[in-house]
Amino acid sequence: MDRLGQSLKANVKTMKSRVSKYAVYGVMIALAAIFAATLLNAYFQTGGITPMALLQAQQNNATLWILDAMPFIFAFWGQQVSSIMAYEASTMVIDQTNELRTQAAALEYQAMHDATHDQLTDLPNRVLLRDRLDQAIHVGMREDRKLALFILDLDSFKEVNDTLGHYSGDRLLKHVAMRLRAVVRGSDTLSRLGGDEFAILLPVIKENSDVVVVLKKIQNAFQTPFMLDGLKLEVQASIGVAVFPDHGTDVDTITQRADVAMYAAKQNNQGYIIYSTDYDKHSPRRLTLMGELRQAIDNDELILHFQPKINIRTNTVTGAEALVRWQHPQHGFMPPDEFIPLAERTGLIKPLSMWVLKRAIDQALIWHGNKLKLNIAINISPSTLHDMELPDAITGVLASCTLAPHHITFEITEGSIIKDPARALEILTRLANMGIRISIDDFGTGYSSLAYLKKMPASEVKIDKSFVLDMLENENDAAIVRATIDLAHNLGMKVVAEGVENKETADRLAELGCDILQGFYFSKPLAPRQFLNWISDHTPSEKQSTAKGPESPAVSGRK
Repeated sequence: MDRLGQSLKANVKTMKSRVSKYAVYGVMIALAAIFAATLLNAYFQTGGITPMALLQAQQNNATLWILDAMPFIFAFWGQQVSSIMAYEASTMVIDQTNELRTQAAALEYQAMHDATHDQLTDLPNRVLLRDRLDQAIHVGMREDRKLALFILDLDSFKEVNDTLGHYSGDRLLKHVAMRLRAVVRGSDTLSRLGGDEFAILLPVIKENSDVVVVLKKIQNAFQTPFMLDGLKLEVQASIGVAVFPDHGTDVDTITQRADVAMYAAKQNNQGYIIYSTDYDKHSPRRLTLMGELRQAIDNDELILHFQPKINIRTNTVTGAEALVRWQHPQHGFMPPDEFIPLAERTGLIKPLSMWVLKRAIDQALIWHGNKLKLNIAINISPSTLHDMELPDAITGVLASCTLAPHHITFEITEGSIIKDPARALEILTRLANMGIRISIDDFGTGYSSLAYLKKMPASEVKIDKSFVLDMLENENDAAIVRATIDLAHNLGMKVVAEGVENKETADRLAELGCDILQGFYFSKPLAPRQFLNWISDHTPSEKQSTAKGPESPAVSGRK
């Protein structure tokens, strides 16, 4: 007999014994009551209690006959009821036990599933991928097979999160997972490693050329734009591939080299790269740059370049945009595109932003000491903008210097506003109340609405250079530039156009009523000493300067 049946039998036996014991007590009490009734009946009939009187009472009183039978009837009924109750109670206990066991098994399975699967996409996670990769490697060694590991990272996914919010970003990840599921076979493993990074394990490939076939399928899956709330999003992926045993014979090596290939593909904008030893330099460089960037910030090893901003109406320099640069001791000059994304991923963007702010203010004070009352424009990253401590930190910086807040302009992107409009509005309002000017950078490239724009305490709109560069050849770009200028002026804002690279574009922007121009037509970003030399070369005579009126030096010509 199984354990469940033995448990049922034991429970029934126990309950029956307890119920039977109390049934016996009841029968004994009933017998005592019958005996007492017989005594009383004999006494009332004969006036005494004798054996004959008791026998006569039992023979002549029909009521006592019924009473005599009741203890046996109730005893039998009690036994039957006790058996039924015992079985019912035991069955109930067993049912509840089975239910608890089922729930416990379901919870255990769910816990195991959650430990090995991604909660957002329900794909296998890094833990399960590693286990399956390890098993595939062992099978490959035993049966002399090849396998391939693909690691994918979505391009510009951070911009989607910053612009549309994390909810839309999560929805995009789900769409990506659905498309990739259609690419892989049943024997393959599609995994989400975290963030916007996915992996595909092909446990068996015949030739390395099979890898290219799968790569083309993956790229085809991204050809059709993704639709989110009526928006068409062009999303691509950078893919790195490592093959066993060509590129490694263990889990860590295969994974690391697929990641190296992916990073190289992202850096070179090649779409995909199959691992080669030529790309090994990228991985240690990326790791060492993290520590070196922090050291460069702490040791004041970064530099600022400044690009002049020209008031087209007065033909004068009204300010300059501060742009951070890094002259690396080993890698040489590094543009911001190489280390600013690194700073954003590693949390160094806040100390980097504060370094730029302090050095830009120091440079502005030097200019003001030389009678150059120039406004200094500083870019603020989305993560820095949403830091509630930012206004207090800036207040502390301004308290330690003599630069008036209205000589500072913070340039923020549309995407950084829409990420959390309420918080952005609160922080920008605090900054504006301090006297700092707010400029909306890269205007027209994001997805923000006019409802956000009219609420922002901005005094300036900066047209993105992607529209300015082609406005003479592309009517759509020209229409966007014209509409932006009209919109900003109607909202009481000035308009800055960046990316001005020739005289024709500058003249056209002047005709459209643009206020300030910036671009290589006037000057590239310059180091502080070069900037002062440029100012000196483009300053007219004192008579001309007095005639023009503004405190800033006039630009006598463009080159």
